[in-house]
Amino acid sequence: MPDVHLETVYFSGRVQGVGFRYTALQVAREFEVAGFVTNLPDGRVHLEVEGAREQVEAYIDALQERMHGYVRNAERSSRVRPGQHSGFSIR
Repeated sequence: MPDVHLETVYFSGRVQGVGFRYTALQVAREFEVAGFVTNLPDGRVHLEVEGAREQVEAYIDALQERMHGYVRNAERSSRVRPGQHSGFSIR
């Protein structure tokens, strides 16, 4: 696979039990991105999303806009790597 832009995001706040993962999946369908979203035992949500930089950043912005009342903090890191995901899933 060709190299893609990867963002790893850890969302904290009231992000579990509020439809965050389902919303992440629905919003992903509006962009050309791949990856996954999962709940963590410490109450955060882990998002890994890859694709063209513009698509990834627009996706994260759209997700944060839809979940703005629930997200207190988003710890983001990014890098370029060969694509590893096909589609978007909830784990």
